Amino acid sequence: MNKLNKNNLMMIESRFKSVQKNIENKLNSLNKKFSQRDAELWNRKQGGGGKSISLYGDIIEKAAVNFSSISGNKLPVSSLATKSKLKHYLKFQAVGVSVISHPLSPYCPTSHMNIRIFFEIGKNSIINNWWIGGGFDLTPYAISKKDALLWHNEAKLALDEFNKTYYKKFSKNCDEYFVLPHRKENRGIGGIFFDQLQHKDIETSLCLLEKTAESYINTYEKIILAHRNTTYTKDDKDFQLYRRGRYVEFNLLFDRGTKFGIESNGRAESILASLPPLVSWPSSKNKIIKKKNRSLIAHFNKCWRERA
Repeated sequence: MNKLNKNNLMMIESRFKSVQKNIENKLNSLNKKFSQRDAELWNRKQGGGGKSISLYGDIIEKAAVNFSSISGNKLPVSSLATKSKLKHYLKFQAVGVSVISHPLSPYCPTSHMNIRIFFEIGKNSIINNWWIGGGFDLTPYAISKKDALLWHNEAKLALDEFNKTYYKKFSKNCDEYFVLPHRKENRGIGGIFFDQLQHKDIETSLCLLEKTAESYINTYEKIILAHRNTTYTKDDKDFQLYRRGRYVEFNLLFDRGTKFGIESNGRAESILASLPPLVSWPSSKNKIIKKKNRSLIAHFNKCWRERA
């Protein structure tokens, strides 16, 4: 693929939309008593648009499964920060799917996944440069060694199909990226994260993105099914709301995807869809929260990629 003409772009968008639909269906199926779906098509003045889907239910309290395909003539600053040669080309096309799931139960972890492909476009729709990025991570509120090992083992199996060096490299990237420096804490138990990755051909890269999404939702489904019937206490719920605050802090202060969305004049509702429906920042932590927090941070700090 040398040109990003209309047919090639439509083919890529179709594959990303299929990923969006599959994940939406699986997340919806996890609810037992009720589910609600809100969908909105949106357009961007500078070029492109997308489809944002919000899900609500008795198991998955809030989830967002968003597709976007945007274009423009000026690259957002966030896309130039670590790839200086992008400065030579201004026109771009970015296609992606992002997912965030916030379950109701403190025993069901929050999860995040995104995949994207980015093109620099020259004259006559010639592709001057391109790369892919994505990954997934898990943020539990209760300790489960079994979940952590499953999460990382399945990630390794998926990536080994493409390159047996990818898992350790991408898992290390994830551990280094999802950190709250002002708290000196990891956001969760990690997963995989890759950016500015390029294979010899675009098709292999698209297959890797699809495999990333498939591994994410299949593994997450297993984890939710294992815990959705677990009973929990008010203390468990209070701790979940407290830890959700950390999620908000990372996404608003440090997340590159949030910055890219804002800088590219994306749809604010879609960009901020990652935020949980309910959160708390208690002025003083009680003894139970302090104890739970120490144990959970120790769980986060274990190098799970070395155990996969």
